[in-house]
Amino acid sequence: MSKRYRITRALQNNNSSALTISLEECKQYFASKPDFSYTSVFTVTGATTMSIEGDFFMWSCGEATIPFRHYQGDIYVSGTNDVVIPKVIEVASELVADVVNE
Repeated sequence: MSKRYRITRALQNNNSSALTISLEECKQYFASKPDFSYTSVFTVTGATTMSIEGDFFMWSCGEATIPFRHYQGDIYVSGTNDVVIPKVIEVASELVADVVNE
């Protein structure tokens, strides 16, 4: 079964930072990371091909490409690959956000 992680600020009671992570903030943050690239369409290929429109920051990790999706002020990522968890924690820490296991 697949796990999904959400990077969010919604749990914080901090008046000094925004409670959402803006798309502009994400674009600026991930642009500084050489192993991430931005795309507005994520295509999944298997028995069939499906394209999903949105704001995706694609993490290149060895042979895998893992999408971090910005949606409504949060960032979502699937945790099917074990290397995702440390990266999710790193991103959340640098964005001063929390991680929720959904």
